[in-house]
Amino acid sequence: MRILELSLPVSDVAATARYFRDVLQQPVEGNAVRIGWSTITLVPAGALPVGGVHLAFNVPDDRFAAAIGWLRERAPLQRNPDGIDYFVLESNWQSQSVYFTGPDGMVLELIGRRRLPVGSRSGPFHGSELTSLSEVGLPSTDVDGLRTRLEADFGLQALSPPTPQFAPMGDDEGLLIVVDAARRWFPEGKDLPSARGLQLRLAGVSAGAGLADAAQGWQLRAA
Repeated sequence: MRILELSLPVSDVAATARYFRDVLQQPVEGNAVRIGWSTITLVPAGALPVGGVHLAFNVPDDRFAAAIGWLRERAPLQRNPDGIDYFVLESNWQSQSVYFTGPDGMVLELIGRRRLPVGSRSGPFHGSELTSLSEVGLPSTDVDGLRTRLEADFGLQALSPPTPQFAPMGDDEGLLIVVDAARRWFPEGKDLPSARGLQLRLAGVSAGAGLADAAQGWQLRAA
């Protein structure tokens, strides 16, 4: 699955655009941020609450060490309660991650996945090496029910065994991180998940699929 487009409400469109351009070195045109095959369109949040949004970006796994050094120069990394700021997952994930805080308190993540193609560059890392928007967090009060809908309507499967609190739906190229609305985001365990006003357009899913959660305020549709 690929996350082609994300409409993201923010408190300050211009400031958030500058963050993506200047801190993460992404091309920005107006209110549109281009990250590989993904486009994030920044829209005014208005009365919508901000904070608690989770986004992850794919990085070629062989370039991850360079990416960590690049990120440390731009943003402090989030740590878990034990003070750890670098995380490796084996089993179904085969990944390595670091987390950092973005505008409006977004919980952002760089993730390298071993099953994806390696990079074509060497030397110092640059933000243009981010290949896509890799994950978007979707809170729900019924994780199992939402997982079932995503399986039936979108043809998505869980990347790792789901639980009633957590279900990563999709594959290495793109994941919907379905979480219990009362489960705080890893690694700091401070922020409750939110996706108010988020609208996603997905490729590699069942044609014509669409889904919205009025209570949580997000929408999905097939490309």
